[in-house]
Order: sequence, then structure tokens, then C-alpha cells
Amino acid sequence: MQKDIKTFLDQDEKKDLLRILTAGSVDDGKSTLIGRLLFDSKRLYEDQLSALERDSKRVGHAGDDIDYALLLDGLKAEREQGITIDVAYRYFSTNQRKFIIADTPGHEQYTRNMVTGASTANLAVLLVDARHGVITQTKRHTFIVNLLGIKHVVVAINKMDLVDYSKERFDEITSAYKEFITGLNIPDVNFIPISALKGDNVVNVSDNMPWYHGKSMLEFLETVHVASDRNFEDFRYPVQFVNKPGLDFRGFCSTVASGTVKPGDEIIALPSRKSSKIKQIIGADGEQKIAFPPQSITITLDDEIDVSRGDMLVHHDNKPRNERQFEAMLVWMDENKMNMQTQFYIKHAYNTTKARIDKIQHKINVNSLEKEQSAPFVLNEIGRVVLTTVKPLLFDPYKKNKETGSFVLIDPITHNTSAVGMIIDKLGNKDMPSRITDVDMKKIDRGEALISHKEREQRLNQRPATLWITGLHGSGKNALAYTMERKLFDLGASAVLMDGSTVRSGLSRELDHSPADRAEHLRRVAHVAKILNDQGLIVICSFISPYANIRQQVSEIVGKDRFHIIHMDAALESCRKSKPDLYNLADKGKLKYMPGLDERYEKPENPTLRLKPENKESNMDKILDYLNANKIFPLE
Repeated sequence: MQKDIKTFLDQDEKKDLLRILTAGSVDDGKSTLIGRLLFDSKRLYEDQLSALERDSKRVGHAGDDIDYALLLDGLKAEREQGITIDVAYRYFSTNQRKFIIADTPGHEQYTRNMVTGASTANLAVLLVDARHGVITQTKRHTFIVNLLGIKHVVVAINKMDLVDYSKERFDEITSAYKEFITGLNIPDVNFIPISALKGDNVVNVSDNMPWYHGKSMLEFLETVHVASDRNFEDFRYPVQFVNKPGLDFRGFCSTVASGTVKPGDEIIALPSRKSSKIKQIIGADGEQKIAFPPQSITITLDDEIDVSRGDMLVHHDNKPRNERQFEAMLVWMDENKMNMQTQFYIKHAYNTTKARIDKIQHKINVNSLEKEQSAPFVLNEIGRVVLTTVKPLLFDPYKKNKETGSFVLIDPITHNTSAVGMIIDKLGNKDMPSRITDVDMKKIDRGEALISHKEREQRLNQRPATLWITGLHGSGKNALAYTMERKLFDLGASAVLMDGSTVRSGLSRELDHSPADRAEHLRRVAHVAKILNDQGLIVICSFISPYANIRQQVSEIVGKDRFHIIHMDAALESCRKSKPDLYNLADKGKLKYMPGLDERYEKPENPTLRLKPENKESNMDKILDYLNANKIFPLE
């Protein structure tokens, strides 16, 4: 008896696994079909059967029949509406094969859930209601199946009992579907007429359709050949973990993404390009002579070369792409609209880096397969884009290798999955969105930037401005300027601070404080502020700048729309108390050209803000409110 059990378990372990995706429009019968497969193949326990019969009477949608969909629709909202919302996974096994079935929702707004379920599937079962035929969701799901590289499709034409098991209706639907997929690349498409509710052609071939001479659904699933779908040619081993439990062992753990490998094979580690040979391959049962996908193994090498998580082991004569810029098909999965200025996190194999979307080539209308205008994507939209990453990725085109050709984009703020992508290939130099064109050369010749002001504003999330703080010595200008720089930095703004002593120690080192030299000093500061503003930055300037006409000239250099003057309005006596040593030197004649004493100070007549130094707390709030109200740095 014990020997029989061991034999059974050994045989069960050796069965291959088929991952199935079911998809279709709302109420096409996906959950019912899977439930019927489980029921008719005798794969349910007695307590499950009892619960199914009880729930069918209480919340079922199949009349007097058993509602097999309840085996999968586990959410309360699903049972109330009789629809699938989330992806439901079910496992079962027959004598021939093991199965994992992903039951995906049919509503358009849950297309992203369908993409999740399809990402690991070997085969897709697309359900079509025999009454309605090929509809928009059928086309949408077929396109996604094609996009994700699923090579085997079963079109299950369901509810044949409601069209009197008509062969003519079956032929109409198969003809319409074949016409639609002409432009797609799905090598294996099969059509099976079924009634999931009644059980026709689900587990056993039905007598109600004698004109159908093919296999039942279960028989087809048990016999379809998918083992050769994997890439056994290109060895790719992205290292997930470096295992070093002691001094005498150092192994590299991961799953074989593609290809095969044996002890003694020469390999190269990327990106370091260091070479070695495979010493051992250790699997779940110890050492093994060969490894292939999707086995999880540990590899040891003959040489102590530097290999870390995210590196990739490959054969010498067969290397992946190593690029920062590539084209990809993108499925947008975030409820927030795509922002082209966002620096996303990109997860690829076991690597994480940052990436930006440089260009949208086009969007795909999944109903007509036509290319549409390249506006930023919204939820569930699909299109072709160009991406640039911070560090190079080791990848293959997705059609050649799913594991190294797929990636996920993650929003850096919310950490939501923004999109999933399938890499098409690297870009040639002539296709690079950042290459210099003839139009760009003309701009360069004229001294014009290739980056527009709007692009800078969107990237930095701020508008350039020069905040010019004026006031007497001791009025609190510098304290306000440095506090403002700290506050804006903490809030995420990009700001630069310039004050009198810092600029005079370098840029204006040879100038004194005479009226003529003071004017030249401020002219230089104004031009630097303009350059920084042109780069999209907020510039904070703290200068006495005592003359109204000089401040006017600074405004004209910087640009009146960018120049905002803040007056620290402090009485002379208050300033004396703040900096007594400085004013004492001036009183003794040791300092010349002191504004407020031997040099006049002209107060601004209509400053942007007039602040009092004693109101330290409220001054910063007033400045932030002003920046927010004028959209210089929005805080909301």
C-alpha cells in the first residue's frame, strides 16, 4: 500500500503543468465553464458540492440548475451581480496533467486584471456567447493575448443550447473571428462549441452536436502540446540571490529564464563581462547534469568572479541586448493619467532602476487594430512607446524571450503599478528621440535651448522666478533668504540662493561699494539669475540694492514676469540693534557708502510683499501663499 502511494505521488509530481487564462465579455460564462470542468471531472470534495448546491438556491443565477460560477466568484460583489471582478485562480489535476486556471473579469474597466492573469498563461480560453458572436471585448482580449505572446487559443463558443446547437451559427462566429485575427500572430487557434451550463463538450463530447467532430474542452486541454513554447536556445540566468553560507561555498540562486546549461559550460557574467565555467548545478534533489526553464537552481562557478543580484549569466556566443533606450508595447494600468515627466521605477528581471517615457509612437485601437494619435495613456490603453533607463538593462525582445523582455513601471510617489511593458527591441541611432535634427541645429546656431520652458516647468513642477529681497543691513534679509531656501528644498522645490557676501567673494571680487561698482555688481547678479531662471529654477536673491532705478534695471534683465521684489521693512534703529558693530564702524567713518547713513536707501514703492523682521513665523507663510497663488510653486 505504501509503495502504491509513493508510485502515485511520483507520477503526480512528473505531470506537466498547463497555465490557462479564461477571458470573455461579461456573462459569457467563464466562471461557469471552469466550475463545470471541476464538477464533471469529479474534482470537488463533498463539502464543496453541498455548499455549491446550497449557494445556488440562495444566490445563484442559473434558475433551477446548479450555478457553477459560484465556485470561482468568491467576492460578495461578484455573487450579488453574477460577474467576475478580480482574477480568481483555481488548481486541479487529472490523470494526464495539472492545471492552474485564471478566471479573469470581462468588464472593460478590469482589463488590467485580465493582463495580470494572462502574464503567466500558456493557453487562453476565450469565451464567445453564441447569441452575440464576436464583440468588442472578444477583440480586446484577443489583442492582449497576442500582445502577451500566448501561442495557443481556444475559442469556446458558449451557450450553444440557446441557439438550438446550430452549426450555421457556429460557422458564422468562427468565420468572423478568423477574419479579425488575420493581422495578428497567434499560431494555434481552435474552436469548440460548448454549453457550460448543460455540460455539452466540456468534459465529454456532446450528442447534441453530432456535426462537431473535434475534442471536448477537457480532452483538448489535456493533450495540447505547450512544452516547446519555451525558449531553450538562449541561456539567460538573471541572478536573484547570492548564497554564501560559509567560507567554502558561494552559489548564485535563481530561476532559469530560458535556454539550457550544463556543468562545464563556459559562461560570461554581465554587465562585468567576466568569464568562468559552470562548476555545479544544484536543484531541489541535489546536483543535476542539466538545467532548463523554469527550474529553480543554484549555480557555482570555477572562478571567484564578481556576480551580484541583477547580474546575468549567459553563454559566450549568445548575449542579450545591453541598452538604456528601447521601444516597448505598454499597457497602462494606473487610474491616474500618464505623466510624461515622471521618473518611474522600472522592475526588469531582478533589477530595479529609474526610467522615463521619452516618446509615444502611437496608441492601438484594440477594436479595429488601427494606430491612433499619441496622447498620454489613460487606464487600460495600449500603445507603443520609447523608454530610457538610468542604467542599461540586459534584455531580449519579448517575442523571443518573455522573461527578459517584460517589465513593470511603478509610480515613484504612490508605488502603484503604472504599466506593464513588452520590449520590442533597441532603437537605431536614427530613431533616437534625443538625436539632434536639422531643426535642432538651427536652434543651436541661434543659441536657443532644445528644452522648452513648458517642458522644464512640467519636469520640475514649478515656474521659474527671481525672489529679490531688499532691505538695510540688519533688516533680516539673509535670515529670511536662507530660511526660505531650506523650506522650499524640504517641500521639493529646486531653488538657488545668492547673497551679497557670497557673490562679492567671487563673481564681484574686484568691485567696491561705490554707486558705480554697486550697479555693476547687481547687473552681474541679474544676468546670473536670468540664466538660472531659464533653466527652470527659483532664484532667491538677498541684496540691499538701495536704488530704485537699479532694481528696475535688474527687473528688465531678469524679466518683469519673473521678478518679484520682497522688502524687509525695518527701521534704522532696529537694524542698528541687529548689527551694532557694523553700524559703529560706519559712524566712525571706517565704512563708506553705508545705505541709510552716508548713502541713501530708496524703499520700494510697490513691492510684491512688504514684510516686518519681527514677524518671522508669518513671513514664511505669506511667501509660500504667494508662490502657491501665483503657481510659481504649487503646494496643493
